[in-house]
Amino acid sequence: MTTAPSPVQQPTPEASVARTPAGTAYADAARDHLWGHFTRHSVYEPTENGGLGAKVPVIVRGQGHKIWDDQGREYIDGLSGLFVVQVGHGRAELAEAAAKQAEQLAFFPLWSYAHPRAIELAERLAHHAPGDLNRVFFTTGGGEAVESAWKLAKQYFKLVGKPTKHKVISRAVAYHGTPQGALSITGIPSAKEMFEPLVPGAFKVPNTNQYRAPEALRDDPKAFGLWAADRIAEAIEFEGPDTVAAVFLEPVQNSGGCFPPPPGYFERVREICDEYDVLLVSDEVICSFGRTGSMFGSLDFGYVPDIITCAKGMTSGYSPIGAMIASDRLFEPFRTGTTSFPHGYTFGGHPVSAAVAMANLDIFEREGLNEHVRENAPKFRASLESLLDLPIVGDVRGEGYFYGIELVKDKETRETFNEDESERLLRGYLSRALFEAGLYCRADDRGDPVIQLAPPLIIGEPEFADITSRLRSVLDGASARM
Repeated sequence: MTTAPSPVQQPTPEASVARTPAGTAYADAARDHLWGHFTRHSVYEPTENGGLGAKVPVIVRGQGHKIWDDQGREYIDGLSGLFVVQVGHGRAELAEAAAKQAEQLAFFPLWSYAHPRAIELAERLAHHAPGDLNRVFFTTGGGEAVESAWKLAKQYFKLVGKPTKHKVISRAVAYHGTPQGALSITGIPSAKEMFEPLVPGAFKVPNTNQYRAPEALRDDPKAFGLWAADRIAEAIEFEGPDTVAAVFLEPVQNSGGCFPPPPGYFERVREICDEYDVLLVSDEVICSFGRTGSMFGSLDFGYVPDIITCAKGMTSGYSPIGAMIASDRLFEPFRTGTTSFPHGYTFGGHPVSAAVAMANLDIFEREGLNEHVRENAPKFRASLESLLDLPIVGDVRGEGYFYGIELVKDKETRETFNEDESERLLRGYLSRALFEAGLYCRADDRGDPVIQLAPPLIIGEPEFADITSRLRSVLDGASARM
């Protein structure tokens, strides 16, 4: 039986006067000078200026699975920051690894040079990666890794005498990053429309949302998985196999609310890619480093891609880094002659970030975090599935420590909320109510309305119960308001 949500702590007098060096309250300085990512700033503008007058939440400290704001209030970090802080907040040894490396070698690029930490990390990642994925190209984040993968796919096929293969296929509602190429691969129309025209050649196929599958396939996951995979073959045939270079898929699709692959899906996708000589790119920016149980999500679902893109949990967020990990086959044309990959980033494979990543992976191994996730994931799922008795909860889905809760207007018909209702539910109520209940997570409407959870990998049953209890309290309130 779960307990009632803990009340949010009241601000302390000391915390309430937290200010910048210039003497400005943090929330006011953030409102006036900080441009937030994916942020609707009208929420924070004064009411006399036509805004809503809210204060920018300012997070100042973290420890374990908890975070605190500048008012001294405590919250559960139910999203690991942004699917990032795998080992939890406040790990002194990661800060120490960064400081030690910065003192020894703060920066050096990988442009025709190398440094020890990048070499060590590349070797370690190759050891963990499936198949013959042995070549690591470092970036500073996930979107850059996706961008790098598309560029590599294009150049690879030019080098092997197939220059017309340049198109990519990805799934509806999937998010793959914000650079122009990665954004083209992204399947969220609202994220793209303001930046069009984008890079041409990106095409979309259905995703693996079993809850929203065609009615005849809803109760047959295997048949649905084969149907969804065959839509990829259909798209390749329609565009022409001699024009398609790659398929980009997440092991568990994030946007839309955590869509796991149905049984047989990736086995069939691998067959299709092999048949048409198309590269399979596993976008594991979220699903690597223990999020679904193994070091790489492709290992959890039994397939070997040609490229893995990863980032986020590689350092648990203590320093930024990303990587594209490619197979030996893809590197082969670059081994001889004057050929190079004319692409790179100033801070890719940064010595400090690489040192932090090595220390982070040490924690994974020492504390058995992958095993911990595999052992506890069924308990987390069961705790969240207890919410299915609520009239507003239509579906609970995901893998490992990565779940989505889809909210519906009618459970019997699976009717979703219209645009206005979704706006009132998610932004008008849920986002604020969840935070006030002491739970930081994501209320999202990229696709159907969902709440997403991806807590640090260190938590267990007591924390599962606490998260579920807070969710129940807020969702009860949401049901009463709709």
